[in-house]
Amino acid sequence: MELTNSFRVGLPVAEAWAVLTDVERIAPCLPGAQLQEIEGDEFRGIVKVKVGPITAQYKGKATFVEKDDTAHKAVLRAEGRDTRGQGNANATITASLVSEGSGTKVTVVTDLAITGRAAQFGRGVMADVSTKLLGQFVSCLEKNVLGAGAEAAPAAAEAPAAEAGEAAPAGVGASREAVSSSAESGAPAPSGRG
Repeated sequence: MELTNSFRVGLPVAEAWAVLTDVERIAPCLPGAQLQEIEGDEFRGIVKVKVGPITAQYKGKATFVEKDDTAHKAVLRAEGRDTRGQGNANATITASLVSEGSGTKVTVVTDLAITGRAAQFGRGVMADVSTKLLGQFVSCLEKNVLGAGAEAAPAAAEAPAAEAGEAAPAGVGASREAVSSSAESGAPAPSGRG
């Protein structure tokens, strides 16, 4: 399933790019995500996501498969396995940054595949979770990473709605953001109570 979200940061595109592609720096802002180790270009960790009444915890890895510093486009591949052996989540997260006035608009498209108990929820629920997680990510980014002077605001999410719970896009999206919110390691895509 494909989930699309966007947000704006009050930084010029080059500065926003540097921040948003620094996984170590932004990982603490990914709801439910815990970056445990970095080996070369591979980021490993755990992502906990609540979808409806189900909480899933995925252990996995995320890797940049494309990082175009000129076009300000990054593609992250995230893969995770439920720690209780009840499914998998895989996401390809594409983040594109474009100048917008004095800031930057970030668009995150997450191609998400989930198996196991969380898969019973449809696109609407997943999109809602994704939107909520991205909102939490942006709020944390604004407060803790960009500083009080920079503004970051979620833009209209171009995806359906439903319910969410605690935790994060698996795989950083972000991303997961990473920046995209995804329901697996790194990806930005999905959740609520944090």
